[in-house]
Amino acid sequence: MSYLGLARKFRPQNFDEIVGQAHISQTLRNAISENRIAHAYLFSGPRGCGKTSMARIFAKALNCKSVSTKKPCGICENCLDISKSSSVDVLEIDGASNNGIDEIRVLRENVKFSTANSKYKIYIIDEAHQITTQAFNALLKTLEEPPAHVVFIMATTEQHKIPDTVLSRCQRYRFKLISKVEMSAAIKNIAKKEGFEIVDEALNIVITVSGGSMRDALSLLDQASSNTGKIEGKYVRDLLGLLPKCIITSVTENIAKGDIQVILKTVKEITEQGYNILQFARDLRDHLRQVMIYSINPAIAEILPEDEKLFEIQKKMFTLAQHVRIIIYCQKFLKKCAGTISQGFSLKCIFLKCQSHIMI
Repeated sequence: MSYLGLARKFRPQNFDEIVGQAHISQTLRNAISENRIAHAYLFSGPRGCGKTSMARIFAKALNCKSVSTKKPCGICENCLDISKSSSVDVLEIDGASNNGIDEIRVLRENVKFSTANSKYKIYIIDEAHQITTQAFNALLKTLEEPPAHVVFIMATTEQHKIPDTVLSRCQRYRFKLISKVEMSAAIKNIAKKEGFEIVDEALNIVITVSGGSMRDALSLLDQASSNTGKIEGKYVRDLLGLLPKCIITSVTENIAKGDIQVILKTVKEITEQGYNILQFARDLRDHLRQVMIYSINPAIAEILPEDEKLFEIQKKMFTLAQHVRIIIYCQKFLKKCAGTISQGFSLKCIFLKCQSHIMI
């Protein structure tokens, strides 16, 4: 059997396994138990936070043959078919490749037919925001008054691109980014099941880089777990091309001192060593942001216990206004210079500006 990635292997199969979206899981459970099923749903939110998984689980719960009314059993014929994406009554449609009016016309004709072996015929439309305006207009009447056996579930990362006429016909559920605590617990549980160990520093890097996306975190964990033995922080940093923490902390200290010569020498060295200059700017920005947060309220700063001593020292190096200025310049550099040949010159300018503002 071919290898199955962690993101697919540990894809949630019931409401309890969805990480970080308990508010939506509970609402959908209540709707099922009270038999208050809407004809159209819209799941929106960032990538990798469980929208499509929730749609599949909801579809299984609606069509499950078990006597339970709150969650899918996972063992009946309908549940197994939906899990394998082979159910004739649950159709997953890619909005990116089926976004034209012709495809919507076919869909409108097909909804008229009854189900083959289930209570509901369910259409899961992923990347729904890529459907054209004309196609949405053709779908409006069907979306508002579909046959009693039809349920639409649309998923999108860009709700603002969905026409208001469509939004008004759907029950809307906003998915949130997964918190560090929730993601940490989920990853540790998966690591235990898979039989590998990940140290706190490496775990923190995986969570930070994934940006609240469980799928991104598991994809990175999948890549890192190919290393034999314990997953260390240095290994994950090298894997991602991140700079060693000592370089970032050293540059931060030199910015505070206004020592532009040492900073530019460091930039030259990391470039010669093959590090990406844009990644350096991202790492510096993120570190300075964490130092700023720590200086305001240490309780909400997401740092490792062993870094507290360092942050206690560096939080005194800048005022809040200086923190904000430096971070703004880092962000402007990243926005302006991505993919350009002027990165080195612009990075020199950013440090000169940082120095001038710190001297104020």
